[in-house]
Formats: sequence, C-alpha cells, structure tokens
Amino acid sequence: MQPSQQAGQQAFGDIAPKLAQLSDSVLFDDVWQRPILTSRERSLITVAALVALNRVEQLPFHLQLAQRNGVNVEQLAELITHLAFYAGWPAAASAVVRLRELKQE
Repeated sequence: MQPSQQAGQQAFGDIAPKLAQLSDSVLFDDVWQRPILTSRERSLITVAALVALNRVEQLPFHLQLAQRNGVNVEQLAELITHLAFYAGWPAAASAVVRLRELKQE
C-alpha cells in the first residue's frame, strides 16, 4: 500500500508548498514506489529511523501508514522495544507514547 498521494500537501502545503511538492512527487511517488523493498519494509525502516532519531512529530503519520502496510501494533511495540537498546530508552519511551495514542484512536 502506498502513502496518500497528497500527504505532503496535506501536512504542510499551506506553509511550505515546495517541500510538500517534493515530498509528494519525489519521496512518496518515487522512493516509496521502488520495487526492491515492500511498503511494509519501508514502513518498518522509516518508523525505526524516526524512533532512533527521536522525531516523534512524524511518528503518528508513519505509525498509521505502517499499520496500513501490514505492520500490527504488537510488531510496532516490539520494534520500539528492540530500539530501546540501540537508540536509547528516552527515544523508545517517547515512541511508546505515540503508539499508545494510535492504539486509542
């Protein structure tokens, strides 16, 4: 499954139209569509990178996308648990807060 065709436009097109256009056309329409990795694999990689870098503002979108790409909440929790030992406990704890929010929706 692919991200929304207009995810960048919806997220920040009103304030940063060029960034939104590049996100939609290059990132989502090109990089995410390359056949070497599945969308599920790309979601796991992206969530892992966001957790490791403590980029929690981007996590809600990518956690939801990961679910649409076949990753369940238990697998996301396991990913976060695993990363606690590599990316740090605070990064994992912050990610769990976002995962809880997703589960409660």
